Amino acid sequence: MMKKGHIVKNVAAGSIAEEMEILPGDRILAISGTEIEDIFDYQFFIQDTYIEVLIEKQHGEQWVLEIDKDPDEDLGIEFENGLMDEYRHCHNKCIFCFIDQMPKGMRETLYFKDDDSRLSFLQGNYVTLTNMSDHDIDRICKYHLSPINISFHTMNPELRCRMLHNRFAGEALKKVDILNRAGILMNGQIVLCRGINDGDELEYSIQRLMNYIPNLESVSVVPVGLSKYRDGLYPLEPFDKEDAVKVLEIIHRYQRICFEKYGTHFVHASDEWYILAKEELPGEENYDGYPQLENGVGMLRLLLNEFAEALEERRKKEGFPNERIRGELSMATGMLAYPYIERMAGEVMKAYPNLRIHLYPIVNYFFGERITVSGLLTGQDIIGQLKGRPLGERLLLPQSVLRSGEDVFLDDLTIADMEGALQVSVNIVKSSGYDLLNEIVGNQSEGDREV
Repeated sequence: MMKKGHIVKNVAAGSIAEEMEILPGDRILAISGTEIEDIFDYQFFIQDTYIEVLIEKQHGEQWVLEIDKDPDEDLGIEFENGLMDEYRHCHNKCIFCFIDQMPKGMRETLYFKDDDSRLSFLQGNYVTLTNMSDHDIDRICKYHLSPINISFHTMNPELRCRMLHNRFAGEALKKVDILNRAGILMNGQIVLCRGINDGDELEYSIQRLMNYIPNLESVSVVPVGLSKYRDGLYPLEPFDKEDAVKVLEIIHRYQRICFEKYGTHFVHASDEWYILAKEELPGEENYDGYPQLENGVGMLRLLLNEFAEALEERRKKEGFPNERIRGELSMATGMLAYPYIERMAGEVMKAYPNLRIHLYPIVNYFFGERITVSGLLTGQDIIGQLKGRPLGERLLLPQSVLRSGEDVFLDDLTIADMEGALQVSVNIVKSSGYDLLNEIVGNQSEGDREV
């Protein structure tokens, strides 16, 4: 019958799949008579309360499994390929692409440019729409998949073609109209390049994008990241303080317009703009529930607020200053977040006077000093700048320095490598302010204890 199928990698304990005797190595061929193309089809067809699953066992026998289940109940199957299909390579040659700015000799997967709409739904990736066929758009509308994250960069079709170095990039914007008519929720981003899509072009893009409210829920504006490996690439210049102030003036003006008209701030500046402009971060109410955290929009505001709440909860419980908790530890972070982490570390040491914290800002020599986010720090930069420094009993690092779900840095060094080189225990801190305080002070604070 059907020869392709999708190989089962794991079956969750206690799941429907385990009950139906589906095993790793079996192939899922069809659901309710429809051959499964990829994860879009699979997620759509398993939502029914009654489904028939055609599988092929490892010995070649085919079974039809009749399954009654709750609406939206998962079968408990993990596939060898998360997309149930080949990953789609990006065909653009964007003038700002960070992958083109990476040095040679890193692991192969870091050079893969994806532009796969399915990863937008599964992992929150941003897509340019240039790699999406009419069939892809039709299925998104048919299955009503939301939200999709879109890299707009500009709403000027001709400029978009030049920025993405793709003659179809301007035409691809018409797909947004189709998604909007189908009621598909969207989030957008604009990577801003100095003298190219800023100024009047940025205003034009925001005005055009406002037409898609409310289905387009938010748009982030982030400055282009420029590494030191740009030989032979499009000549892009970094933004300075004056530029950042102008960008924020535009964004704040349209935030006021959107909030008055639609009740949402809609367009958001990433944290880098405020730091570069030397302006205070907006209050939490300006971030509309933080829809753009993964783009660095409001990340520092949320961290500060959560940390303040966590510290206040401890103050009410313990009373400050608390001299029972004592010890010595160190923290390292990127240059972008350093001033804010420094402020929080000072507040902790004021509340716990017998606790000593050494805080170190790590300069990104690997990619270049213009790269200031913690997520692009390498193990070698951290080790090189901390060796011989006072570290105490533990070194705390933000979770963003590691590959997702692994203990490996961008340059393939591991946590174990770092612990061996620095002779200190390395603890990874999750992204919330509560986690940060708990890692510094400890989850429990009753009685005398060292941390």
